[in-house]
Amino acid sequence: MRDPFSVSDKAVIVTGGGTGIGTAIAREFAARIASRSAEHLEPVVAAIRRDGGTAASIVCDVRNADQVEAMVERAFSEFGRLDALVNNHGASFFQPSVEMSANGFATIVAINLQGTFLCSKAAARRWIASGSGGRIINMSSEAGVYGSPGMVHYGAAKAGIMNLTRSLAMEWARHGILVNCLAPGPIDTPEAAARSWPTAEYRRLVERSTAVDRLGRVEEVAWTCIFFACEASSYVTGQTLSVDGGPISLLFIQQ
Repeated sequence: MRDPFSVSDKAVIVTGGGTGIGTAIAREFAARIASRSAEHLEPVVAAIRRDGGTAASIVCDVRNADQVEAMVERAFSEFGRLDALVNNHGASFFQPSVEMSANGFATIVAINLQGTFLCSKAAARRWIASGSGGRIINMSSEAGVYGSPGMVHYGAAKAGIMNLTRSLAMEWARHGILVNCLAPGPIDTPEAAARSWPTAEYRRLVERSTAVDRLGRVEEVAWTCIFFACEASSYVTGQTLSVDGGPISLLFIQQ
C-alpha cells in the first residue's frame, strides 16, 4: 500500500547539517548534508552510512553564490536528481542593538536570509529547467515571529525568511515547487543552551514558557521537515508552522 508519508526514495540537501537540529534532519532523511565546517560533517555522514543510508557532504558558505551553485550541482551529479532542499543553516550572537555594528547586523542577515534565498534559487532554477518540481523547507524561528531583544539582526532575518517563503511559494507553485517554513521554539541543543539557558534556573524558566512545560527535541523538528518533503503535504505551500510547544506568557506563568 502506498505510504504518503514516505521519503525513502528522496534525495535531499540539508544545509547546516553538521550540528544540532541539522544533524537530526540529515539522519532522518539519510540523504545529503552541507555545512561550513568539515569536521562537523564527517561523523554525521559516517553515522548515516553505518545505519544503511546514503549520504555525502560538502563544505559550503551559503553567502557565496558560486559555492551554493556547486553544492546543488553536486547533488544532481551524484544522485541524479534533487527532491527537497532544507535550508537549515543559521547564525546569531547576542548584543544590544545600540552596540551592534553595521557589519555584525549585515553578516547575520546574509547568512540567514540571503543564504536561504541563494540556496532556494539554485535548486529552483534546475527544477524549473527540468520540469521536475521539488520541495523547499526553510528554517525561521520563534524569534522571527515574536522578535528577539538582544538579537535584532537574527529576529529580523528570520522574519524575512517567513515572507520569502510565502513570496517564493506564490511565484514557483506553477512549476510544481512547494515552499514551506518551520519556526522552532526552544529546542534542546548544546548551542541553544549555551546561548539562551546557561543555568538550570534559566532552563526551567524557558521550559515553563511553553504550554507543554519542556524543551523541544531535535527529532520533533526533523519529523516536521519530513512532512513538508513527503506526498502527504502536496497541497500545502507558503506556510510557516510553529514547532514551539505552545508559547504562553510570563504573566500566566507567574500566576
